[in-house]
Amino acid sequence: MYENFKVFSTEIAGRPFSVEVGKVAQLAGGSCMVRYGDTVVLATATASAKPRDGIDFFPLSVDYEEKLYSVGKIPGSFLKREGRPTEKAILTSRVIDRPIRPLFPKDMRNDVAVVATVLSVEQDNSPEIAAMCAVSIAIAISDIPWAGPIGGVSVGLSDDGEYFINPTVAQREKSKLSLTVAGTKEKVVMIEAGAKFVTDDEMYEGIMLAHKEIIKICEFIDSIVAEVGKPKFEYPSQELDHDMYEAVKDYIIEDVKYALDTDDKNVREARLKPIVDKMNEHFAEVYPDMEPAKLQALLGECIYKVQKYIVRRWILDEGRRVDGRGINDLRPLSAEVALLPRVHGSGLFARGQTQVLTVATLAPLGEQQLLDGIDEEEYKRYMHHYNMPPYSVGEAKSSRGPGRREIGHGALAERALEPVIPDENEFPYTIRLVSEVLSSNGSTSQGSVCGSTLALMDAGVPIKAPVAGISCGLVTEGDRWITMTDIQGLEDFYGDMDFKVAGTHDGITAIQMDIKIDGLLPEIIKQALKQTHEARNIILDDVMLKAIDKPRAELSKYAPKMMTITIDVDKIREVIGPGGKVIQKIVADTGAKIDIEDDGRVFIAAVDLEKAEMAKKTIELIVNDPPIGEVYMGKVTRLMSFGAFVEIAPGKEGLVHISKLDTERVEKVEDVVSVGDQILVKVVEIDSQGRINLSRKDAIKDMKP
Repeated sequence: MYENFKVFSTEIAGRPFSVEVGKVAQLAGGSCMVRYGDTVVLATATASAKPRDGIDFFPLSVDYEEKLYSVGKIPGSFLKREGRPTEKAILTSRVIDRPIRPLFPKDMRNDVAVVATVLSVEQDNSPEIAAMCAVSIAIAISDIPWAGPIGGVSVGLSDDGEYFINPTVAQREKSKLSLTVAGTKEKVVMIEAGAKFVTDDEMYEGIMLAHKEIIKICEFIDSIVAEVGKPKFEYPSQELDHDMYEAVKDYIIEDVKYALDTDDKNVREARLKPIVDKMNEHFAEVYPDMEPAKLQALLGECIYKVQKYIVRRWILDEGRRVDGRGINDLRPLSAEVALLPRVHGSGLFARGQTQVLTVATLAPLGEQQLLDGIDEEEYKRYMHHYNMPPYSVGEAKSSRGPGRREIGHGALAERALEPVIPDENEFPYTIRLVSEVLSSNGSTSQGSVCGSTLALMDAGVPIKAPVAGISCGLVTEGDRWITMTDIQGLEDFYGDMDFKVAGTHDGITAIQMDIKIDGLLPEIIKQALKQTHEARNIILDDVMLKAIDKPRAELSKYAPKMMTITIDVDKIREVIGPGGKVIQKIVADTGAKIDIEDDGRVFIAAVDLEKAEMAKKTIELIVNDPPIGEVYMGKVTRLMSFGAFVEIAPGKEGLVHISKLDTERVEKVEDVVSVGDQILVKVVEIDSQGRINLSRKDAIKDMKP
């Protein structure tokens, strides 16, 4: 039935890796099913027959689809089916997109849709890495023009200096590095990393080790393409007409040079507007027969190329930048804390015209985020969210919620700060950071890293070390290249690389590298790591630590105060009570929020410290015998002929014998108390059976002078 079915096998990191082609999804342009151990991923790549009209970009979509059946789960939603992709799926889609996109023809306008569907997961064999390799194979064997293949691996690093390729779960647990690298046989195309204070040299060595493994993967894919690859289709090139471009360049280049020669984005745009109007008017007369919309689109592409030409020539030939800075100079920096009076912590960081406000919120552990994905992570107590509203770039649009870019930038900042967040035993809080981009002119994700460090310290979170982030750019031409520290929006737009690095004085905590060319040479990576480290130190020492040099000693008065006690696991049931009755009463009486872990840890949170103390004392009374001689305000729950039962804590009662009800003789219990009365009682005895004997008489005597 499957005449063209073939299986190709190799090993990656000592584990079997096989590729099945010619069996499933045969109507796609290219498809394969990859098996890495028991992890199985189906990848497809399909292109439209015709280019899309009226666009000036390559329309590529990449989707990484997590199926919960792959780990034997049923989705937790009301509909019990997969809905919107998880953040992890969106981030993986981006990680796959970034290395494959630069290798497609720049002048192609055919839609290309790439889908990686996770069908089975063995946690030791990463589905993300399997999906990246599967996508590379599907595109490479398809009829879609592409300059691949690429390979991808993850790298771990133990404390004793041992590197792991595609680490297993056990290796990931002891690793201080989570590095993903993609590349061709010749160059590195994508880097994504989270790390616990890894040095520049350790990171560079990990990247180079990954590339050695990537070369083997690419050679394996080449052997598959040689046997089953389809001829690549021809497409109508959308390359800009050279004569038109040269005519436009000659007409406007001096005006555009003047417009770009400023460090103010608003001034630049104001200067460019009359140039565009003048250009459109002039060339409407030069090309009177061309349809106006098409002409305007072509002229727009021409002025883009003219600006790109000018910026790159300045950098490569003159070593100067648009705003007049030197190649390694930072834009003006500023940092402030405690801007907002009622929040738990806030920090404002600015680098040039990029400005980010981050707000920190502290909450009980019970408010941590529950996750419903295909990996083993079930919850998250530290979250970072990033918002970039349209006004931050001067656009008049309504906000539509976070897109893939916002989710990606938030995850990058979260990864950068995660290594410095104290664990829940030291700081038993759920932490949420929200970075609001107020103004954007390049490197907002790294601005949010800096603003978040400020907000955490302002909130009194005892972070292990302050973290700063910076971006390094690149311009290449043939064998020539030059890297630039702290790129602004224009340099990112017209440059070849955005190499973002976050870290402390001593080590790297996160990296994300995006490029628009076919890859990076090792020496470029090494130089970028060096420049970003030097810049981080300047940002930390000269700006951030002058705004706040250490975490505040006390939390905001509006933040919940947290207490932690540990009880016997066997006593958890007593604290919760039947149907949660006991713990609900404690919460109702004190206003505190209480979370109980399976190991007996109890976390108590309340904005009012006295309320937290009250809840703590109540729980301790439930799980322990009350001290002899201690006085409590109790509630009468039952009356008997021989005395009254009084509840001194939810679910914990003692008996006040009739002889102990008053300082005078009592004939009937009902003569002194009624059910529901609140009375003071003193603990006088706990008998051999654990029964508590109380005395109202002794409590009254103690009150008398």
